[in-house]
Amino acid sequence: MARPPRFDSDQLLDAAVRLAADGGPAAVTMSAVAQAVGAPSGSVYHRFAGRPALLAEVWLRTVERFQEEYVQSLDQEPDPHRAARAAARHVVAWSRAHPRQAALLLHGPEEFGQADWPPEHRERADGGNRRTLARLAALGTALGATGPQDRERIVLAVVEVPLSVVRRHLRAGEALPPYAEGLAEDSAAALLDRFG
Repeated sequence: MARPPRFDSDQLLDAAVRLAADGGPAAVTMSAVAQAVGAPSGSVYHRFAGRPALLAEVWLRTVERFQEEYVQSLDQEPDPHRAARAAARHVVAWSRAHPRQAALLLHGPEEFGQADWPPEHRERADGGNRRTLARLAALGTALGATGPQDRERIVLAVVEVPLSVVRRHLRAGEALPPYAEGLAEDSAAALLDRFG
C-alpha cells in the first residue's frame, strides 16, 4: 500500500500565502515553500509543475475563496441597497478574518506572474472574474443603473472604497480598526443613495 503524502497541496499553498503576505510575491519560490514546511523541494515540484504554476495556484485559491464569499454576501439580501451594503461590509470583514490572504490579494495577479501562468490557470482567473462582474452587473440592474457613470459608482461603493479602507491598514502592518466595517457600509450607502 502506498504511503500517504506527507505534504499536501493545501499545506504548501498555506506556506506560500504566509511567504507572500510577509515578503510579497517575490518571496514565493519553490525552495522557500519547501523550507517553510520542512519538505524536500521535490515535494513542491511533485504538486506544482514550476514556479508559475505555484504562483497561479496561490493567487487563484485565495481570490476564488474571496469571490465565492463575496458573491454569497450579495446573494443573501434580496434588496439591492442592503445587498450592496453587505458586500462592502464583507470586503472588510473577510480581510479582518483573513489578513494574510487579504495582504496577498493587494498585490494583484500581475505581480504573481499572471503573464506566465499556464493556460488553464488563466482560464480559471477569467472565469472567476466574469462570474463576479456578472453579479455586480445584476446588482447594477437591480439598483437601476443606466450608464457607465452609474456602474462606476457601484464598483466604487462595493469594491474600491472598502478595499481602500483595508489597504491602508494592511500595508502599514496594522490591525483593522473596529469601526472599519461600518465605515465601508456607510460609504456604500452614501454613494448609492442616488439610486431609488
